[in-house]
Amino acid sequence: MSRRVVAIVGPTASGKSAIALELAERLGGEIVNADSRQVYRGMDIGTAKPSLADRQRVPHHLYDIVDPTETYSLALYRRDARAVFEACWSRDATPWLVGGTGQYVWGLLEDWQVPEVAPAPALRAELQSVADEQGVAALHKRLGAVDPIAASRIDARNVRRVIRAIEVHAVTGIPISTWQRKGTPDFAATVFGIEVAPDELRHRIDARVIAMFEAGFVEEVAALIARGVPDDAPAMSSIGYSQVVRLLRGQITRDEAIALTQRATQQLARRQRQWFRTNDSRITWVQTAEDVATALASR
Repeated sequence: MSRRVVAIVGPTASGKSAIALELAERLGGEIVNADSRQVYRGMDIGTAKPSLADRQRVPHHLYDIVDPTETYSLALYRRDARAVFEACWSRDATPWLVGGTGQYVWGLLEDWQVPEVAPAPALRAELQSVADEQGVAALHKRLGAVDPIAASRIDARNVRRVIRAIEVHAVTGIPISTWQRKGTPDFAATVFGIEVAPDELRHRIDARVIAMFEAGFVEEVAALIARGVPDDAPAMSSIGYSQVVRLLRGQITRDEAIALTQRATQQLARRQRQWFRTNDSRITWVQTAEDVATALASR
């Protein structure tokens, strides 16, 4: 078996997981998660994690590996994913990398050299207070002062990533953009993007959010809190979870929580398109599993 990875990428609700599952079952292989929120235990409905039934059809990896109170980084993900790849290849199985977290996908497929910098809780608390008291723009400006390249790449609204970039510079003295240089992967990767018309994607996102709430999303968040997960834990900043926390606190209504989650998910899809552009020569854009199968057969 050659050292090859097939990646299925694209925005949320594009149908990546279903397509990858069909292909892994049909062509052989194992699913490897590349979604930064699906790594967390107990966060199933709100992250649209594959069902237990689907996970029994073919082996799935890197789901439910981190407690919601723990911090999980790109460096840790690269380490864990590489270990899964090696295990798959040892079994003559093709890893099917599936997810919409661009940093995870490209960091792995392009062998980014990522610093393994441990979290600095005091610094993180200080930076979070800057965002809370002065606004996200002020925090982003602070990043721009030490690492303008990273600032140009990271959305100011993504406070977690802005804080991490500042933290890496503060601890190492080297900008995270310098650390994140590309290496030379020791495997071949074929990347397929799932193409969905914008109007259709918006419809799917809105429908998915409604289905999540109907499936017990509020109860899932309440169970996490009852289990001792603080509502300011890293994982609870995930889209939907922060909105449901406000609902549980009585700050917003259920309808408002749904609408806010839909809006935030639409914004996420737009950010994901920046990582996976239709004119990116690294990506072959397709619409169906059959398209992927045909393209692979011709290579």
